[in-house]
Amino acid sequence: MALSNLKTFFKQEKTYLYFALAIITLWVLPYFVLLNQAHMRIQDNLDSNISWYKVLNDSGQLFGSIHANIPQIINGHLSRNAYYSEYYGIIELFRFFPPVIAYGFNEAITRFVAFFGMYLLLKNYVIKNGDQGIIRVAAALTFSLTPFWPSGMLSTLGMPLALWAFLNLRYRIKMWQSWITITLLPFYSTFMLGFFFFLSAMGVFWLIEVIKTKKAQLRLFFSILYMTLIYLAIEYREVVSLLFSHEKTNRSEFNESKNNLMVTIELVFKNYFLGHNQDQTFYPFVIFPTALLALILVIFQKRWRQEKLFIGLHLANFLLSVWYSFWWYDAWEPLKQKISILNTFNFSRYHYLRPMIIYILFAVSLQILWQFNKKWRILAVLFALLQVAVLVPSNEQIYYRHSPSFGQFYAVKEFNDIKKFIHKPVQDYRVVSIGLHPAIAQYNGLYTLDTYNNFYPLSYKHEFRKIIAPELAKNQAMRDYFDQWGGRCYIFDSELGNHYLFSKNSSKVIKNLDLNIQALKQMGGDYILSSVPIKNANENSLQLQKVFNSKDAYWRIYLYKVI
Repeated sequence: MALSNLKTFFKQEKTYLYFALAIITLWVLPYFVLLNQAHMRIQDNLDSNISWYKVLNDSGQLFGSIHANIPQIINGHLSRNAYYSEYYGIIELFRFFPPVIAYGFNEAITRFVAFFGMYLLLKNYVIKNGDQGIIRVAAALTFSLTPFWPSGMLSTLGMPLALWAFLNLRYRIKMWQSWITITLLPFYSTFMLGFFFFLSAMGVFWLIEVIKTKKAQLRLFFSILYMTLIYLAIEYREVVSLLFSHEKTNRSEFNESKNNLMVTIELVFKNYFLGHNQDQTFYPFVIFPTALLALILVIFQKRWRQEKLFIGLHLANFLLSVWYSFWWYDAWEPLKQKISILNTFNFSRYHYLRPMIIYILFAVSLQILWQFNKKWRILAVLFALLQVAVLVPSNEQIYYRHSPSFGQFYAVKEFNDIKKFIHKPVQDYRVVSIGLHPAIAQYNGLYTLDTYNNFYPLSYKHEFRKIIAPELAKNQAMRDYFDQWGGRCYIFDSELGNHYLFSKNSSKVIKNLDLNIQALKQMGGDYILSSVPIKNANENSLQLQKVFNSKDAYWRIYLYKVI
């Protein structure tokens, strides 16, 4: 390529924008084409949230009072407040569209907003030079393609847009656009699982600005307060439950600060390089080497003072991993036992800031390479393209291609056959599941005694524990998993462990199931749905009714009646 053509290529920012938008469109298109054959994340998604939206819509309690319960789940002991607020955008998507279409729209909204938010932040405040448009677009594109927790919506990927808006308000730029941004973002993100950490960090930024300028910076202060109040109004259910409910929940027994010092230090570096499953950044493969090379150049050129942002991003990125890791250090536990909110609220989640920080760091690192030498500009572009290539396998249709599709997972036809066979109104009997997630039965309208929720009565957890006590006694890891967390209120079996994906092709068999069937009966349990055969069913007062096997389902379901 001639030098003049290369210069022209580097200046075509609008072309890069169109190209980036086309890539994002292709990224989310499969949901709308494949529909029920689309693949998607299972953990904290298909096994929970997607089913919750359907249960909530079917319950008639979407707009229920703060005292309402969900009859379908755990004998009606699950509070309506355990589910998302009716004012969340994702709730409305699942209310008005078929599930996979709603999911696809959520992916599209989140990724396009993430792209434009990061692009605007970089263009206005970080990478301002006109000839570096390719860096802005590439960094914004890679940021928008990172895996994210779908039900978090813009909780992490919306942070650059929010930061752009707050900086505008700080410097009196684009005022009305910024006020609209911080007004609307709370309706498509979460406070407790994202923006609490961003806004508290903005509070620190405000304080620094006050000290630096010796002015009150009231506009910035009130804009942060304004956005916080909108979140609290939207999440009124969770606020009421956390602050005013006197009933103990399963969160009261959370005991997760149990790492010794060596494990804690190991976790620092594990989190630093690999991140958390809800905010993956694919940092170590391209971004870390790029940032390290840029750091070497800064040291070589003695540009410490000129690159304060670059150095600050490096430090913030590492310190957030330190904070996350030491939150689980066992030395915290005595204090957590005395101050309940330290157990009921996970303050380690400042790591949600890392995706934004890491991709700004990536952009600044590319800029340093770009400015070092004209020949290095091609290297900067190459690193950007490599990061796109690294992210491609994270697309859900590729990453989860060996997992059940949406339709296979929820197996609607198979469960319709089960309901027809039982031939009773679903509200007249209760089921539990073994070897598959209770969310599947819940999605199909069955009333379940088991569930996956982080907020349900502690008394129910203790009552349910009686059913699985004999199995928990066989396996300490499984016992600790339930007793010290209990979010998965499942029928655990020591032979299966914490595994819930046994397909119809599995050869796994439960040989020595040991349940307290009397406790199951007392709670109203009538049927067990198992994805594997139970050899000693008779010893557990279980009678095999029928085996269900649909070609469109991932599972072979063994229906056992409690006798």
